[in-house]
Amino acid sequence: MKWPSALILPVFLGGCLAPSFQDNPHLTGSVPGRGAATGSPAEVTANGTGRGESPETVVIRHQGASLLEGDALLGMVDEEALAEELPDVETLEDNFLLSGVAEDPPEDEGETVRADEIFFDFPVVENEKVHYYVDYFTGTARPVFTRWLERSGRYLPMMRQIFAEEGVPQDLVYLAMVESGFNNRAYSWAHAVGPWQFIASTGKMYGMDSDWWRDERRDFEKATRAAARFLRDLHVRFDGDWYLAVASYNAGPGKLQRAIQMYETRDFWEISRHSYLAAETKNYLPKLLAVLLIAKEPEKYGFVDVAFQDPVAFDTVVLPTATDLEIVARFAEVPYEEVKNLNPELKRWCSPPYLRNYELRLPAGAKEKFERRYALLPERERANYKMHQVKKGDTLLAIASRYDIRVDDILSLNKVSNPRSLRIGQDLILPLHQGLSRLPLEELKDDHARSVRKTTYTVRKGDTLSQIARKYGVSEKELRSLNKLGNKSLIRTGQALTVVQGRSSTGAVAGTSQGPTNGAARPAEKRLTYQVQPGDSLWKIANRHGVTTHQLREWNRLPPKHTLQPGQKLSIVAQAGDEKQGKRRIVYQVRPGDTLWDISRRFDVATREIMDWNNLGNSDVLRPGDKLTLLVQNEKKG
Repeated sequence: MKWPSALILPVFLGGCLAPSFQDNPHLTGSVPGRGAATGSPAEVTANGTGRGESPETVVIRHQGASLLEGDALLGMVDEEALAEELPDVETLEDNFLLSGVAEDPPEDEGETVRADEIFFDFPVVENEKVHYYVDYFTGTARPVFTRWLERSGRYLPMMRQIFAEEGVPQDLVYLAMVESGFNNRAYSWAHAVGPWQFIASTGKMYGMDSDWWRDERRDFEKATRAAARFLRDLHVRFDGDWYLAVASYNAGPGKLQRAIQMYETRDFWEISRHSYLAAETKNYLPKLLAVLLIAKEPEKYGFVDVAFQDPVAFDTVVLPTATDLEIVARFAEVPYEEVKNLNPELKRWCSPPYLRNYELRLPAGAKEKFERRYALLPERERANYKMHQVKKGDTLLAIASRYDIRVDDILSLNKVSNPRSLRIGQDLILPLHQGLSRLPLEELKDDHARSVRKTTYTVRKGDTLSQIARKYGVSEKELRSLNKLGNKSLIRTGQALTVVQGRSSTGAVAGTSQGPTNGAARPAEKRLTYQVQPGDSLWKIANRHGVTTHQLREWNRLPPKHTLQPGQKLSIVAQAGDEKQGKRRIVYQVRPGDTLWDISRRFDVATREIMDWNNLGNSDVLRPGDKLTLLVQNEKKG
């Protein structure tokens, strides 16, 4: 976060960092446009002006000179294999609803009346804006909002207790629904993270650290306590006015203070009728009020069969030194993902190497068996992997010798496709013990999904709505809704359309690796409609069309456990250039000694492609005689 010089000077003279709210120390960012850049250049606004570096670490770095050994370049990790995976469909849908791009609330709130039918410990009123969002969440947004209600059962009891301890109205816990939909993986385009959407600088002010190994802003307990204290501080700053405190949580207290001075009023509704605040801030409080009305009486609004998740329950254990979470899960006899879900601040495969006596959550009832087994594990065997960043003078042989491991194991675990170009700054995962797993390599990737934001697209000659929608990763219906176009409305050259940025043409978050990143032109795409036949599965359909099951789920927004029905229609985006490029489908029979890396080298494809084509998981083992489907160039022979 970039602080104005007027603030930096007294901070350094005082010898300590005292929290100050002169400008925006919090940037939730789950909805774009926050805090439009209408203030001074030094102001930290939600559109990113003045924010600090991204809290996320870019893992694959290829700056600097190549490392030479004689005339040969050493091995380089396959960038495509290490590219960030597409986030899950639920998070993408959450972020789209959180972004507000499909909203069209009234400009004026109309008559405002107090809602007295049920008890709130936060002042709740109703007006036209609030009613708009009640209709929106119970109508168009109902499927996603239902999921948010379901998730709320997991976190609300814990959050209410923390807010009560901090002296903050317990109903304000629902602000986490407006911020993230109770999704710990929520990550905005402005680098705000976690259920309460803190940026790194504000998180630091409230005791939350973030680095490559962990991000405490994602921890549901730590972030909730920080949010409660931040809201309490804002409440004090704005002389006990909760509406102004909530609005400043979104826009930043400095911006809201300037709005008060500009319009000479402390009435939020009066301020929101003027142009200084961003539309997102004007709509932020009405959204919260609508959420509170629905959440207090879900049955009244048609949410009668909500499958609320059970409240989170866990035991806490202490890890004296860095420990692989795979080992923790095995000793506790629980799934690895369950350990990760209970400890969302952990971004990698183990507890942070620099932290001793790290407190880790385990599912309730698993503590005793874990501690009994863990006590017998020698310290040297607690961490099976080490991250090594390549430095000048490193060679694969030198690295292997230093850690007493085999070069082949480094190559295999890191999917090194060409052992001739290691580069300075590149990260390698080193297997310190026997028994390789792909998990650490996968955990190099961050698992967040960015939110989206609005921008303007000028229609060009030959454009169609479907082409523009596909380019920005939305449906044609969503694009028409954004621009208030009827089903028969036509677009014209030069027309300005509102579109969203942040999703790629497959529904993925912009910035994730979807293919060539060197500026090479992509093959032309054509969209097919496939009708599901009896006996079909996602894998069979994906295999038949040369795509992955993951792509099919993304293109058709299918949830993870979706069951196909005969007659169902699926959209498939085919690369029109495959036939022209001479690709063909073959079946390869695994031979003794084969590994995925060997086969990928032989046919010049990525190991991840082989896994996707054949629905292989990270723990699957190849056996001689297994048959693999491959999409290869015509000249390749098996």
